[in-house]
Amino acid sequence: MKITLSIIKADIGSIGGHIKPSEKLIQTVKDYIKTKGKGLLIDSYIGHTGDDIAILSTHKKGVLNKKVHKLCWDALLEGTKVAKKQGLYGAGQDLLKESFSGNVKGMGPAVAELEFEERAAEPFLMFAADKTEPGAYNLPLYLAFADPMYTAGLILSPKIKKGFKFRIMDVAYTKADKVIELVAPEELYDIAALLRDNGRFVVEGIWSRASGERAAAASTTRLHNIAGKYVGKDDPVMLVRAQHDFPATGEILSPYTIGHYVAGFMRGSHAGPLMPVKRNSSISFFDGPPVVNCLAFCVKDGKLTESADVFDHPYWDYVRQNVSRKAEEIRKQGFSGAAMLPMSELEYTGVVETLKELEKRFVIRKK
Repeated sequence: MKITLSIIKADIGSIGGHIKPSEKLIQTVKDYIKTKGKGLLIDSYIGHTGDDIAILSTHKKGVLNKKVHKLCWDALLEGTKVAKKQGLYGAGQDLLKESFSGNVKGMGPAVAELEFEERAAEPFLMFAADKTEPGAYNLPLYLAFADPMYTAGLILSPKIKKGFKFRIMDVAYTKADKVIELVAPEELYDIAALLRDNGRFVVEGIWSRASGERAAAASTTRLHNIAGKYVGKDDPVMLVRAQHDFPATGEILSPYTIGHYVAGFMRGSHAGPLMPVKRNSSISFFDGPPVVNCLAFCVKDGKLTESADVFDHPYWDYVRQNVSRKAEEIRKQGFSGAAMLPMSELEYTGVVETLKELEKRFVIRKK
């Protein structure tokens, strides 16, 4: 059976600042999807990561389907109405366009979709991050799909050994989608050369070279490219299929033990370690640290199993302790040096106006 997995996520309001959406807001979105999605969706799951609402759905309509995207957009609008009535902070802040234009790409919400013929057993992972940018997934995807130090299947499995194709987008180019396709392992160094720049080059998708099947889809939305100013971090989502032709679930998760440094934190202007958190976790420390959660599902005939929270395990408590220490250490450095993002990322914030005013006061000293 050919099905589509769609995940659409946005910040439409939060309690006490950028912490978590209210229960009433979440329930409003759930009720709207359940009621209005009848006959369109096969199944759905709604949850939150930090202050973002995520809508996962299964259907037979293919990617970028107008009706599916409109349903999710309208559900987020209904949630925004509740957020405004409750006086929640940032009500509707990720909904950057007033009128729906066919699909939500370029309208603010993060979106990732996979269309495929179901295997006999179809396990997949739903990742949702908060207080960071799409490039946060670059390193984990590189390590899971191209590095045998993390994915032993690249050595042990004849199918996986054939490698994967990466489609990488230049998100700094705003006139159209500018992408390149590179294959591992032959072009491994070229892939690394691009993915080191999380702010500009982002993995959009990965395909198995053995079967041609798509393994992963990640959102590429940069909110400042849409709004022309800082309106919040991009809070990316990702869908990854696991097992058989693809890395095992544990191999896909293994890179998240690093707590690698990504863009994020308060005002999206600092570098911080990506912390793997349990489902429906809130945000606290300096509007951070940048977080990611991951739910595992199986799907059969478009029907989802209950989810398994893969980061809800004693081992990940140990990882979170280590990431907390990394977060504290870099935040002690405040605004200085590598602790804050480069000007290419800060040019959408108020610091640009400050620099313009200070520039007028510089003088050229005579010899």
